[in-house]
Amino acid sequence: MLRRLVEISRPVLWVNTIGTTVVGMWLAGSLWDWRVLPILIWVTFPFNLLIYGVNDIFDQDTDADNDRKGGYGGAKIQSREVRPIAWGVVLLNVPFLVYFAFTVPIASLLWMLAYTFSFWQYSSTPLRFKARPIWDSLSNTDYAYPLAFVPLALGVDPMWPAVIGLMTWSMAKHVYDAIQDIDEDSGAGIVTTAVKFGVRGSLVWCGVWWTVSTVSFALVNPPVAIVSAAIAGWLVVASWRKPTTSEAKRLYKFSVAFPYVAGAVAGVQLVTGITLGMYP
Repeated sequence: MLRRLVEISRPVLWVNTIGTTVVGMWLAGSLWDWRVLPILIWVTFPFNLLIYGVNDIFDQDTDADNDRKGGYGGAKIQSREVRPIAWGVVLLNVPFLVYFAFTVPIASLLWMLAYTFSFWQYSSTPLRFKARPIWDSLSNTDYAYPLAFVPLALGVDPMWPAVIGLMTWSMAKHVYDAIQDIDEDSGAGIVTTAVKFGVRGSLVWCGVWWTVSTVSFALVNPPVAIVSAAIAGWLVVASWRKPTTSEAKRLYKFSVAFPYVAGAVAGVQLVTGITLGMYP
């Protein structure tokens, strides 16, 4: 069962929570700070089980007819797995939140609670943001919250252009990835932003928010901004030339690689800085 829960937590996508946590620490001015370790552990298997386990519980019907699910793009669960997943989410996450309540400043804790609530209600009732156009995109700003709560946990003010940049980047990427599911979602009566706007309308939405994110990233790290703009632009143009859900499915693997490539650019700069003695 543990192996199955790890599979449901989508390890290939853990970079989205681990990466932002590490970057939040770097932006706070530390190459490594042991105070971040409990947060880093939390945002691996425990928190990703919350994100994707809850999603799988509430999306069983649509996932059953979605060819993308069943691999790295998502699990297809059985009804008998609902209870173990639900208990796993609670038992793996609540202890961390209780621990943080006694160990981090209140501002950091509030961001952590918002992080948890937003991801939970993205898929779960009663709010179920994912089935509310615009709200599904807005709720994905939560991927940027570690850039706020990690520095605050370390007693440092967040670098707000980075927070805003990742918030808007996440809004765009969410809708871009949802284009491939337009047929399945609309068939199930789920009206997402992608369903509401259609393929090309969604691409306009993505282009606008990826532009905002590029400007924000440029205030923090121009090389990352350039790479992000190049990849985002290519994804939008490639989809625009062939505006179909099947093309969106084909391009999805490149969208998954997007944060890895951008993270690598930041990593190269970090290694260069260490080599040149820029860090003590």
